[in-house]
Amino acid sequence: MNGALGIAGYVLREARSRKFILAFVLGITLLLVTLALSLKLEVLDGALAATRLFGTLAHHDIVAVDVALRPIYRAAAYLVFYGGLLFGILAYSDFAPSLLSPGRIEHLLALPLRRWELLLGTFLGVVALALAGALYGSVGLVLILGVKTGYWTAGPLYAALLASVGFAAVYAVMLATATLVRSAALCAAAGGLCLVGGILASYRASIAPLLEEGPSRGAFRAVTLLLPRIASLADAGASLAASAPLGVRSLAGLLAGVAVFGLGTLAVGLWRFEGKDY
Repeated sequence: MNGALGIAGYVLREARSRKFILAFVLGITLLLVTLALSLKLEVLDGALAATRLFGTLAHHDIVAVDVALRPIYRAAAYLVFYGGLLFGILAYSDFAPSLLSPGRIEHLLALPLRRWELLLGTFLGVVALALAGALYGSVGLVLILGVKTGYWTAGPLYAALLASVGFAAVYAVMLATATLVRSAALCAAAGGLCLVGGILASYRASIAPLLEEGPSRGAFRAVTLLLPRIASLADAGASLAASAPLGVRSLAGLLAGVAVFGLGTLAVGLWRFEGKDY
């Protein structure tokens, strides 16, 4: 396991050398500063009297602060979830293909490391980057809205954790793809397909009746049964961020399903990587 953690650190140093982390932090900071400067909230005795966004009056009904802020927290949670996933799919798509490129992979395999440690370390390093970015953005949001309104909630942090779980499942698919083809474009395409499939899988009960009864509907149900419920995870994260009731039947069951999919896909990638001749 120490070998896997060492490779995870290697991935983080690689990201730093590419100025990845700096660009990531600057981008999130810019969004937070824009929100802090453009959003003005007038709070009286725990109630929100008015909201101004970019100088325009956006809300003038007097309601409790926690209720009034729910749409903002919910929108931020969706932005962190889907924005983070799309950014991660594009930004991290070439990490694994680069690691497996000719010359570098032979060098890494010559080190006293097991192959599973090499692949698991890459997975952990990329997921750690995604988790750090999601937490950074969420903590900034909590601080900005907390200072402006006096209302503090850890909901956005829980949403960030759920977003990281969703990205981990998607990146497991991208990493497994890299063991088959050393192509950043195909890894990104596999991640994008997993994201779209995960959204469809979340609404499979509503979408299936729209298809013709027969092989097409059966195939849709069979494929979406295996995919992680990405959109359901995003909805749960938005509800947690807004301190609203969860719409999902069981958050533990939802997380377990996503984790099983991610670990199963990662196991396939490990199996393929162990048997490959470099």
